[in-house]
Amino acid sequence: MASVAVAAIATWEAQAHNAGVSTSRIVVHGRTVEVEINALGRDYEKSAGVRITEAGSGEVNRVALAVMAPSVLTYIGDHVAVFAGRQQCAPRPGTALPADTHVLVTVAWTCPLDGGELRYRATLFHDVDPTARHLAIIATESGERELALDSRAPEVALSGAGSSALQVVGRFVQAGIEHIFLGYDHIAFLAAIVLWAQHLWPVIKIVTAFTIAHSITLSLAALQTVVFPSAIVEPAIAATIIFVAVENFFSRNVDGRWRVTFVFGLIHGFGFAGALQEIGLPANAAVPALAAFNIGVEIGQVVIVALIFPLLLWSDRIGHRAAARKGRHPAVVYFCSAAILSAGLYWLMVRTVLP
Repeated sequence: MASVAVAAIATWEAQAHNAGVSTSRIVVHGRTVEVEINALGRDYEKSAGVRITEAGSGEVNRVALAVMAPSVLTYIGDHVAVFAGRQQCAPRPGTALPADTHVLVTVAWTCPLDGGELRYRATLFHDVDPTARHLAIIATESGERELALDSRAPEVALSGAGSSALQVVGRFVQAGIEHIFLGYDHIAFLAAIVLWAQHLWPVIKIVTAFTIAHSITLSLAALQTVVFPSAIVEPAIAATIIFVAVENFFSRNVDGRWRVTFVFGLIHGFGFAGALQEIGLPANAAVPALAAFNIGVEIGQVVIVALIFPLLLWSDRIGHRAAARKGRHPAVVYFCSAAILSAGLYWLMVRTVLP
């Protein structure tokens, strides 16, 4: 069976991103359905009541998983099923293996020859997160198709036409937008980097540098060209936030900040790639999906900066009237930087030493 491990084993971890998102590759051989399911170990901890991950890093402990595998497989059996018509197919014994911060479950179902159309149903993690999604690749003799299941549509027929290129692009653009808006560390970095900006041109240079940089590393990582583990990437992202927040107390030079933003953007790109790895690139549309995800990230970051920068200019106008002075009041930048610095220190501690 073609393995989803290449796309699903997350060598990066995005601890705060895409929790509740699981992926699978479904291979149909006649009346046998083989499935590989990939999901965060911490999602199983929340839903199945097991303890299988390391504090801080979130990596799955091999020994703990070996002990808790029956509970994980029982949870899978209760929330994933294959049907032939109205009859539920018989599952074979499955396996659960560690994959960095994820658990890779392999299971197969044998369906009766006289049953109806085969259908796949997945309700993973809906019991603790109604917004949880299950992203599946279905491989049949006629080809592959990709789709997303959620609480509103938890079931799919294991036949029929595949997703169009437009559907793939739309789905990955949405995923990119969702990731940047749920990635509070990326938002904090963007906010910190523009706090002293009073004109549009430096902001454009900063956003452009960030876009180019993280696009490079996102592409390299998503295509498995350059790989860094999440245990390195996630603390490094927190460190970039701390650096920029501290720099705000000592420097107001916004014009040259695009250089620092470019360097740090390379690090953030690996974080974006971690989220994309959890979703998995479709084998038959990897390049369009990658480009679409990147576009979604760009849309999200432009919206975020477009909200933050006018608020800063508005604070300038308020300050001018109140104090009859020009320029940004340092108290505004210092207060925001202190808050961002605190968040960065918290993320660094959580991703290194704290449970």
